[in-house]
Amino acid sequence: METQSPKKLVAVIIVVAVATSFVTAMITIFALTEETPNQVAERIIEKSAPAGEKEISERVLRQDELVIGVVKRASPAVVSIVATKDVPVLEQYFVNPFGGGFSIPQYRQRGTEKRPVSSGTGFVVSADGLIVTNRHVVSDAAAEYTAFFNDSTRASAKVLARDALQDIAILKVERAGLAAVPFGNADGVQIGQTVIAIGNALGEFSNTVSVGVVSGLHRTIIASGGGSSEELQELIQTDAAINPGNSGGPLLNLRGEVIGLNVAMASGAENIGFAIPANFVRRDVESVKESGRIVYPFLGVRYLILTKDIQAKKQLPVSEGAYITRGDGETAITKGSPAEKAGLREGDIIIAFDGKPVSRDHPLAERIRERKPGDAVSITVRRGGETLTLTAILAERE
Repeated sequence: METQSPKKLVAVIIVVAVATSFVTAMITIFALTEETPNQVAERIIEKSAPAGEKEISERVLRQDELVIGVVKRASPAVVSIVATKDVPVLEQYFVNPFGGGFSIPQYRQRGTEKRPVSSGTGFVVSADGLIVTNRHVVSDAAAEYTAFFNDSTRASAKVLARDALQDIAILKVERAGLAAVPFGNADGVQIGQTVIAIGNALGEFSNTVSVGVVSGLHRTIIASGGGSSEELQELIQTDAAINPGNSGGPLLNLRGEVIGLNVAMASGAENIGFAIPANFVRRDVESVKESGRIVYPFLGVRYLILTKDIQAKKQLPVSEGAYITRGDGETAITKGSPAEKAGLREGDIIIAFDGKPVSRDHPLAERIRERKPGDAVSITVRRGGETLTLTAILAERE
């Protein structure tokens, strides 16, 4: 039999004493708090975790709770938009033009029937039934549109207006007391902030949720589909999944506010989606509420957004602004326009509009869209070595 050395014996006694103390402490805490030993141990481990790890865990938990809360509040306001129209009903029959045992199949129309032909997403922006979606979702004037709600009910949707310049459309359903999502201020959107996209993914999976971040701002793309294409400007880029069928759905911040209207995704790439800033959408909604249609203000200038290269080439005094110039058969100033009446000239550089700077990130067209027909606006201009301030009364774009 091996004998224990004094050092080993002391070590064993210490270990036994520590273990006995720990067990006694656990039993005492259990008796006082009615927590199980496992719960007590977890609490001790949690308190002993590094402060940084605990803080990160709490932040992740808070963000998860925020996302879940936003989805719960917003989902009742997100709808699927389905287009139906009369399509021919064809039947097959056989003819035997040559005799013998050979027949040739032929087709003939036997009336029409209503069938779904396309689908997308929309979201309610007023309790009395105004719905926002993309123009391309409701582009077929011959189709009928139905909004399918999160509670499995449906309602016929009438197209009130289609925006001629932006991929935006406003619909109306005859309902009251609907859940609606509020608009946020897209000017405050920052790269890296968390966003949530909700939509009718692939036209099949309604109220699909994806979470991502803002990947870029002020993007310009050429969007194509259905045999047509158009340039879309000032877009928000996100890596939140935007799939076919998500078009027209909301892009939300963690406060549950709409900061964008999902509009397109990059083909041949993953997690590159785009949304129209909410400020443009809100402007169209307000225009429809006020006049029943979407109207745009008009200034009447043709211009180039300045860059350092253009500045150097034309020897201009500034590198930011809108340089008024003719080109492609167009005049620099439209005759009889607000620009002409305000005294703007070819060669002027508009550096501020209504007190806001004009630049590549905030081009003149964006600044004009922020106003309404009939508004009086100040225009700050560099003309030669002078800085002038002119006033224009915006007209309505025809």
